[in-house]
Order: sequence, then structure tokens, then C-alpha cells
Amino acid sequence: MARFFEKISFEQFKQDISDDLSLYQEYSLPKRATKKSAGYDGEAVVDFVLAPGETKKVPLGIKACMNYDEVLLLLIRSSQGFRSKVRMCNQVGVIDSDYYNNIENEGHIWICLHNFGDTDYVVHRGDKICQMIFMNYLTVDHEEEITQERVNGFGSTDRKEG
Repeated sequence: MARFFEKISFEQFKQDISDDLSLYQEYSLPKRATKKSAGYDGEAVVDFVLAPGETKKVPLGIKACMNYDEVLLLLIRSSQGFRSKVRMCNQVGVIDSDYYNNIENEGHIWICLHNFGDTDYVVHRGDKICQMIFMNYLTVDHEEEITQERVNGFGSTDRKEG
């Protein structure tokens, strides 16, 4: 199977971010900074400011395809916590393999940032705002068969219907 990042469709981009086609065409997919980097750097698609005490849900404009036994972890970059006093609200984001191309939002990946510092956190389009790491995971031996499948997007594994 394959493992890759891709942009959400322009239709999803218009719904979630902007109807600016040039903005859609210009933003980049995540990439590693060095050959030994574990994480792929996620970049801001648009400029934004996070005021002290403010929390903001930030779209990344991407989705991730991975093998069935893999997970994509979203993590804050070390410098954001140390220098800027910014953290992810859920500390670690977990993207399951079946989130990719779900019917609700195509698997669009977002992060939620919180500024716990005392100065504005200013982000420009293209700034690195998170890192993402693909990992294999294990399941228990002799697990009961699970037949439920994802029917929606974010937070849907505890919902029964779409």
C-alpha cells in the first residue's frame, strides 16, 4: 500500500479555508527538513495571529493516506513551546488510517493551537506550525472482530450514524 500526503480538493478548500485558487495552488505539502528527521513539517496555509490566551483551530489543507496498521501523530514543534509558548490543545493529534477520504471532510487535517504566553504569536503562510510522524501500531492478540467502519470525519468513531 501507499503512504503519502495530498492536498484536499479545491471544493473542500473553498468550504474550509478560502475560494482563492492561487492560494490553493501555492501552498506546500509537508516535508522533512533533514534526512534523519522523524517528523514532516506542517505549514500554515494562511496568515494568522494567536493572541495571548487565545485558542484557534487551524486548517492544514492536507490529508494523509497510510497503511491500515499505521497512525499519523500530530505534534507541536519544540520551538513553539520553548520560544513562543504555544501548544496544541489536545497535546497529540491522532489521525487514523480510515480518516483519509472520509465522506464528511475528505480527511482534512486541522490542529488546534493555544497561546499560553504573554505576546501575540504571529504566523505567516508557509511557517512551520506542527510536525507529523507516521507510526505502526499494534493490537491485542485474539481481539474480537470489529465490524464498525468510520462513517464521518473528525471525532466520528463514537458516532453510530452519519
